[in-house]
Amino acid sequence: MSCGCFGGSVVQRKRSTAPSTTGGIEEQLLRRVDHFSYNQLRSATDDFHSSNKIGRGGFGTVYKGILKDGTEIAVKTLAAQSKQGDREFLTEINTISNVKHPNLVELIGCCIQGANRILVYEYVENKSLDKVLLDQRSTNIEFDWSKRSAVCIGIARGLAFLHEELVPHIVHRDIKSSNILLDKDLNPKIGDFGLAKLFPDNITHISTRIAGTTGYLAPEYALGGQLTMKADVYSFGVLVLEIISGRSSSKTDWGGTGMLLLEWAWQLHEEGKLLELVDPELGEFPEEDVLRYMKVAFFCTQAAANRRPLMSQVIKMLVRNVRLNDKELMAPGFFQDGGASSSKKSIESSAMSSIQMSSVPVTITDVTPR
Repeated sequence: MSCGCFGGSVVQRKRSTAPSTTGGIEEQLLRRVDHFSYNQLRSATDDFHSSNKIGRGGFGTVYKGILKDGTEIAVKTLAAQSKQGDREFLTEINTISNVKHPNLVELIGCCIQGANRILVYEYVENKSLDKVLLDQRSTNIEFDWSKRSAVCIGIARGLAFLHEELVPHIVHRDIKSSNILLDKDLNPKIGDFGLAKLFPDNITHISTRIAGTTGYLAPEYALGGQLTMKADVYSFGVLVLEIISGRSSSKTDWGGTGMLLLEWAWQLHEEGKLLELVDPELGEFPEEDVLRYMKVAFFCTQAAANRRPLMSQVIKMLVRNVRLNDKELMAPGFFQDGGASSSKKSIESSAMSSIQMSSVPVTITDVTPR
């Protein structure tokens, strides 16, 4: 279940006079957002009652709340004694406190009082994409092709904004279905920026601790810790396949042969049976459009990062009814069981050199399970 959920009107609130226990740069970050008292949030969530719980992740628990003025909010609590959560708390404020976009979850404020570290977001009515994809019958949401394609395009626009319009650019690092929230009209909003990295214009990559979710990790990042915006592009490609198939990328036995969703999809593509991947719940759909979206997903998940498109290019490929050049596609790369692999089709040497370009030791335990 998602660690962040969020949407509703936002009103100005007086800043809390609760004393801060941080100093220096932390205090500068905290001045960027409205402050709530712990009692305000406890009252809004009915003392953090279990009936108001709407999500849980590595960071902590998310509750739905209603302020006294009637504003619905999502209250994301920091897990007690969590150093990682403390970092994510400040990272999220630093990353999105002043960022506004229709396809990004809006951070309203925070609470830092005593040992409490809490983030407050807009509340998004239809919760996370993974719930809609994997449990459509219980959500009673008809997730037809027009809605699925709109979700793909909305996520792409949100990522293009982060990667190409903001300065410094932002790499999310944890794009996955549980971090995509859907509002009342099923418009997607990217949430959970606790692992995000700011990415200045004058550098080509960042060497960093591996973090993210298995099944979505670009192989060059998972193996060597060398992060670029193309890592998010890779995760987006996997997510598109999930949206079309209604299946989870975290399962490793698709096709009955221990394959990841991406690997299975590529095998079906090579066999000319790619439409077998489509979710049976989808009903009628335009075959050419669905095939084009899946091929875009393959372009996004190419083993060599430099073969993946920018997100602005991805948007053009999705919204325009164009014929993609399949001959340019190489086998996708993927990360599984502590190593990078390709499907049965060989990967060209440039892709392999991209995957093996770092000697930084990495183990599967470095990958954050979410």
